[in-house]
Amino acid sequence: MLTRRVLVCLDVRDGRVVKGARFVELRDIGDPAALAEHYEAEGADEIVFLDVSASADGRGTLLDTVRQTSERLFIPLTVGGGVRSVDDVGRALRAGADKVAINSAAVARPELLTESAAQFGRQCVVASIDARREGAAWLVWTHGARTRTELDAVAWAQECVARGAGEILLTSIDRDGARTGYDLALTRAVADTVPVPVIASGGAGTPSHLVSAIQAGGADAVLVAGIVHDGVHRVATCKDALRAAGMRVRAAA
Repeated sequence: MLTRRVLVCLDVRDGRVVKGARFVELRDIGDPAALAEHYEAEGADEIVFLDVSASADGRGTLLDTVRQTSERLFIPLTVGGGVRSVDDVGRALRAGADKVAINSAAVARPELLTESAAQFGRQCVVASIDARREGAAWLVWTHGARTRTELDAVAWAQECVARGAGEILLTSIDRDGARTGYDLALTRAVADTVPVPVIASGGAGTPSHLVSAIQAGGADAVLVAGIVHDGVHRVATCKDALRAAGMRVRAAA
């Protein structure tokens, strides 16, 4: 039986963790290194560190903040935001990242996924896909959900894997921060068409939503943010729900 993972997302802006809804109205949550350490102690399987303004601001990832965060962790750390080249991927890995999430730059130049996988291994390469529903399909958005593309999210996920991505971080822009549950149709559409793990993101409001993302949505892992940042639910409670549903989860350290 696969071990199901619960990941905690730290959206970082100007060195501080922030959270909003649908990528806007961001509010300060706290220090990323301290929060990452706290969530590891609560049982998080991985931390996802996303520099949410790097691409839109045209700058690189805040590597000093990444380094400070990674030094306090024993669980895997995925870093994204502002990654534009293979050199950027290497710098993030040297700063302590275990995996690097690539979004806007991969859309602009898909070869970046292939080059990164060739140099560092596909297990290090995460294709981060922000999708918004339009009619019967979902379109990919970039630059922190500010820029609409004509890419179909499901087809783009397939291309990302073909080009070397070892994992898909799939975020529903429509559900982000809404706490009404993950977009199960989107998650299932992608999970059914790619052979790599899919992380469901955007919309977690209750532990039962995490269960649904895996059972109904076909996700391999689930990402949470606001519900744990605000103390609505704890990581341990989320994992208890998965365990109660018959899933295998890692015990807290």
